[in-house]
Amino acid sequence: MTEAPGHPAVPVAQPLRPPDPGTRPGAEFARYYEQQMPRLLIHLVRRGASWHEAGEAAQAAFTEAFTQWDRIAHPAGWLRLVAYRLYLRRPARREEPTDQLPDGPGGSCPLHKVELKESEQWVLSALSALPSQQSAVMAWHLDGFATREIAEALGTTPAAVRQNLARARARLKTILLAPTDRTGDGGRE
Repeated sequence: MTEAPGHPAVPVAQPLRPPDPGTRPGAEFARYYEQQMPRLLIHLVRRGASWHEAGEAAQAAFTEAFTQWDRIAHPAGWLRLVAYRLYLRRPARREEPTDQLPDGPGGSCPLHKVELKESEQWVLSALSALPSQQSAVMAWHLDGFATREIAEALGTTPAAVRQNLARARARLKTILLAPTDRTGDGGRE
């Protein structure tokens, strides 16, 4: 396990996935990257990152994962923990790109696979209004993690996770059901 001061340990186990002799090196990682990068981006946005910040943190986390891929026991949880820590460590003020960023070699960028409907953007906005712990628990929950897994990842108890989920749901219900103008035209028809 690797551990940063004040943070729960990031599980890194002994080699779990011996390379399949029939595949090229890194093929499993490449498939996982293509499949999971959009999910990791959405997780980070749920935690308060901008799309640009999420992209940087997620890319850095995958880069770190690549160097120890065969030793990571639970890559989905590991990547979320590492990417969020990297997001928190970013410089306080960063410039947003004004031009389209070029894709790297090797095909299309998974960032372009993330397309959100207006209702999904509205929910992400509501999630950003939650207190930090509630936002964290809800982001992990929406990613399909069980209460026990969330508690382990966040260094808390399952009871605290359940309590934060209940409070987050209540707050989201208040936010999402409040009468607002989501049309952008001031309510005019």
